[in-house]
Amino acid sequence: MLLIACPWCGERDETEFHYGGQAHVAYPPDPEALTDAEWGEYLFVRANPKGEFAERWVHGAGCRRWFNVVRHTVTHDITAVYAAGQQPEDRNGVTA
Repeated sequence: MLLIACPWCGERDETEFHYGGQAHVAYPPDPEALTDAEWGEYLFVRANPKGEFAERWVHGAGCRRWFNVVRHTVTHDITAVYAAGQQPEDRNGVTA
């Protein structure tokens, strides 16, 4: 079982949370100008690294706030948790 430390509620069981995909994916500045292929890439293409990865999570059964987690995709070790809109500390190898 994975324990996730919500920045506002503290450590909770993973069943209280929902995964929201890759963190730090910027919305296109002019979505009207995108081709169908570019829009499809924005919506569906994400990094899939083997190692540390910045992800978005929401505490659905708690405070209902979004936040980011840096999690190792093989071992599931969580090395950082920080509020949405912030950046992780300077970390080598993190895909953000």
